[in-house]
Amino acid sequence: MKVILLENMKRIGSIGEVIDVKRGFARNFLIANKKALYASKENIKEVEKIKADLAKKDNDKRAEAQKICDQINNKEFLVKKLSTENNELYGSVKPTEIAKLIQEINKVDVKPSMIQPIQEIKTLGKHKVKISLHSSVDAEIKIIVQSAETIQ
Repeated sequence: MKVILLENMKRIGSIGEVIDVKRGFARNFLIANKKALYASKENIKEVEKIKADLAKKDNDKRAEAQKICDQINNKEFLVKKLSTENNELYGSVKPTEIAKLIQEINKVDVKPSMIQPIQEIKTLGKHKVKISLHSSVDAEIKIIVQSAETIQ
């Protein structure tokens, strides 16, 4: 199915580009989230007219993402979790927990879907976490997991 992108997307394409994607991905994600339009002749003409406006919005989003990146990039965040004797956690540290932690400490709103742990955080110690703030702006933080003595 052919669609026209309304914003830059990593590994997919850039604004105004007509791409061919699977029908379900187009209908359920791209079009539902207003990231694309069906590639009809009318829509292609419409996107050509508003391409400059879309590019300006994308630049604003990129600037906002860069500001957030400057605030949190290379920072360390401490998480206390219950663990076993051999330094394994009961459960794991989830992206929602990391998002709440960043919100509490830095007052920055990061969606859990933007957070991509390099590997699942199931042990004590330091773990790198990549945060994809924009298609061209990524931040990297460290999560330090320490053992909690009591149940929270």
